[in-house]
Amino acid sequence: MSHLAQSAGDTVPGEEPVVFVLDDDPVLRASLIDLLSSVQLQVRAFGSAQDLLQSEFPASPSCLVLDVRLPGLGGLDLQAELTKINNAIPIIFITGHGNVPMSVRAMKAGAVDFLIKPFREDELLDAVAAASAKSWDS
Repeated sequence: MSHLAQSAGDTVPGEEPVVFVLDDDPVLRASLIDLLSSVQLQVRAFGSAQDLLQSEFPASPSCLVLDVRLPGLGGLDLQAELTKINNAIPIIFITGHGNVPMSVRAMKAGAVDFLIKPFREDELLDAVAAASAKSWDS
């Protein structure tokens, strides 16, 4: 079982949320780290789904900013894998190649938001705030 399997009841009140960022583009990944860090969020960034699945998952609330198109295990498949291992981390999808069926699939599977690149910084920050709030509720 992955380190990301985590029970919902293990959150510790008062801890800052952790925002996981998964995008294979190192420039965009660095930009997202800078943006999220600028508003005092803890960020853990990864370039592949495999790296994320092998990481430790914090007990604090968290969310995942996830690119749809990734080498190897893609974003929508990772979403299904996380569901399979009983990880209910709120997901915000980002993509430069989205379409309506893809966004419907993601949202039906529980995604909090589906943003098309390029998106405005405030759109992402609002989505992260909503996803973090959802994480507190789980």
